[in-house]
Amino acid sequence: MADTSTSQSTRSPATSSPSAVRRYGIMAIKAIVSVALLAFLLSRVDVKELWADARQASIAWLLIALGIYTLNIVASVRRWHLLLKAQHVPISSAALFGSLLVAGFFNNFLPSNIGGDVIRIRDTAPAAGSKTLATTIVLVDRGLGLMALVLIAAVGATMAAELHGSGTSPIWPSWLWAMFVLGVAVTGPAIYFPAAVERVLQPLKRIHAEWVEQRIETMVEALGRFKARPSAVFGCFAGAILVQGLVVVFYVAVAEALNIPIHSWDLAVIVPLSLVVQMLPVSVNGFGIREATFSLYFTRIGLPIASGVLLSLVAAAVMMVFSLSGAAVYIARGR
Repeated sequence: MADTSTSQSTRSPATSSPSAVRRYGIMAIKAIVSVALLAFLLSRVDVKELWADARQASIAWLLIALGIYTLNIVASVRRWHLLLKAQHVPISSAALFGSLLVAGFFNNFLPSNIGGDVIRIRDTAPAAGSKTLATTIVLVDRGLGLMALVLIAAVGATMAAELHGSGTSPIWPSWLWAMFVLGVAVTGPAIYFPAAVERVLQPLKRIHAEWVEQRIETMVEALGRFKARPSAVFGCFAGAILVQGLVVVFYVAVAEALNIPIHSWDLAVIVPLSLVVQMLPVSVNGFGIREATFSLYFTRIGLPIASGVLLSLVAAAVMMVFSLSGAAVYIARGR
């Protein structure tokens, strides 16, 4: 069922002003958190030496990292396309590739990680005939991706515990395995028992009965189609594992470029955890909080804070350089 209608209302400046103040206030708080954390971390290292190490990075390894990140985008397109195909949404992989590039640009250069998902929903809503359907697909994609992140972190932590010894393990693998099991316990019933989701969402009808009911109906129908196409769901989850694994390999390549002696199993732990932490709306695009997460883990395995900060910042810089391609796609669209 399509739900393309939008309410038309005129707001006075006095009505919209508090919302704008609140929005800018939240942005200011996020900026303060990011700047404060980065300032604290940089005060603990030799900035000149950090810059010198960054300038000596291997160009060859950084180019390899860019290639790996490109493969990551291609794999992301594949898993997204599987979900769209299961919902009978006719859209080409080339269009999805361009959409992901633009989404990456928005994620890296706008002060919100939600911007990229908004782009994905906007780009697929016309073909889906419904913003709710497009949103449901992106949410399922996100949920499966988060489960894959936790799974990789759990496997990495298990192997890292063997590497460092159970007594000095930087993080308890049992915590991560418990989180993964919890994720399966929540996601599985949501996909395979759509009627239960409808019952859970019933109280929302009190807000605006007809509007909410249409969207709940669209969401439940979408989950029903996923239930009928389990291969698409499992294929997307397998693709999510590949995508998140490629992100870890990307960081391995960046670490090689910077000559940082860290084991790949440790990166299989810290990279997924840092990505999960970045989802918290407390900083600007994860800056500061991501570097703090890397530094904390690095100190737990006997590596200097400077190495954690350097790896995090250089990897982020490489991603931002790659995401500039999304700006080119966005401009080419004529918007």
